[in-house]
Amino acid sequence: MLAARGGWQALRRCASLPRAQRVVRLRVREALRAREPAGEVKVQGWVRSVRSQKEVLFLHINDGSSLESLQVIADPSLENRDLTFGSAVEVQGKLVKSPHKMQNMELKAETIHVVGPCDAWSFPLKMKERHPLEYVRQFPHLRCRSNTLGSLLRIRSEATAAIHSFFQDNGYVHIHTPIITSNDCEGAGELFQIESSNEARKSAEKTHFFNVPAFLTVSGQLHLEVMAGAFTHVFTFGPTFRAENSQSRRHLAEFYMVEAELSFTESLQDIMQVMEDLFKTATNTVLSRCPRDVELFHKYIAPAQKDRLEQILKNKFVTISYNEAVEILKQAPQTFTFKPEWGCDLQTEHEKYLVKHCGEVPVFVINYPYDLKPFYMRDNEDGPQHTVAAVDLLVPGIGELCGGSLREERLPFLESRLQRLGLTDAYQWYLDLRKFGSVPHGGFGMGFERYLQYILGVDNIKDVIPFPRFSHSCLL
Repeated sequence: MLAARGGWQALRRCASLPRAQRVVRLRVREALRAREPAGEVKVQGWVRSVRSQKEVLFLHINDGSSLESLQVIADPSLENRDLTFGSAVEVQGKLVKSPHKMQNMELKAETIHVVGPCDAWSFPLKMKERHPLEYVRQFPHLRCRSNTLGSLLRIRSEATAAIHSFFQDNGYVHIHTPIITSNDCEGAGELFQIESSNEARKSAEKTHFFNVPAFLTVSGQLHLEVMAGAFTHVFTFGPTFRAENSQSRRHLAEFYMVEAELSFTESLQDIMQVMEDLFKTATNTVLSRCPRDVELFHKYIAPAQKDRLEQILKNKFVTISYNEAVEILKQAPQTFTFKPEWGCDLQTEHEKYLVKHCGEVPVFVINYPYDLKPFYMRDNEDGPQHTVAAVDLLVPGIGELCGGSLREERLPFLESRLQRLGLTDAYQWYLDLRKFGSVPHGGFGMGFERYLQYILGVDNIKDVIPFPRFSHSCLL
């Protein structure tokens, strides 16, 4: 609606300008949504198709503002050898009603200027071909020009805006957490250590730029907890890094995380409700704002995903305990690669089975074994099977999408656990948070690329990122 209004306002401005200045630049999306014809407009973009007939020249140009391209009709005399698929052009002419049923407007060209020619023979993308994702993955610097990746990037942009809007509409303060840190929030040791070029040459001296070892962040959670001591609701949305030596379809070395912390909450249900509301609100926004882009994925890449997603958005997510999950897995008729046992982490095969067992709907698994989770998760003080107030959200076809917990706000409990782990000195600042105005609180994190992978039904997570930076085949 806003985009259509913007295009209409641009056309109205065009009519009020002096004759010598009556040329207004329109985005393709604005031109397609215009309500009435307009004289002297200019559209810039890239040629998606070119077809010359005896009496008319047809072009389709696209500028990335929409999946649909704008049809241009011109006199054949305007054709030249540089006017090829992939070339960058600037077209000036009149916006007129289109007789074509599939679009409202078309551009009747008066001039066509080729800004940047393109050798169509050597250009890896070919006109009117539906290139598989595996093929365009070979060209990370060019794949954004394909329809599929263009749609993905528009969806990604809208999803980012929807997530920010969700938190801002619910009173959260956005925090920019550090990318360079000395913390290992996950405690798994899968960190990228950073050093200056001088440090690399003088590694024998064992000096550090920051006087301590520094790493690329794996999570902004601990920094968010600092802010949760002054703001009751905070969130961050930024890049995180995991040094997992894996080239699987579900792992990335660099990805974006959405993380939130809520103060003054003693209920894991409160955390779970925010997770569910975030998922449903963001997804509904994406579906309403990018219908054609999402349709491309649901039609050609994951045909059954549309119906599954609609059902999930209508229904309440299921909740089971870790104990129940283990019992379900033990009674499963199938054999797992990793035998399910109490006290062991749930593997992807287990997570997918649990979702299937519960009716192919998202499943919250709560109350994990105490020794399985990081030091900051709240002790449930139960027994004989000792657990913490942790939760993972599992979704069909993916497994874990979100993870969260109540945080341990009680100083004696936290001191005792850090002492047993030998981390007291490293996390003295974290203990200070419990000494000065500590309150019950909790939070969660959601992998943004896994979220996109799920709602679009994409099999390989590397197909939902702008640049496949870290792979064996390409490093941009």
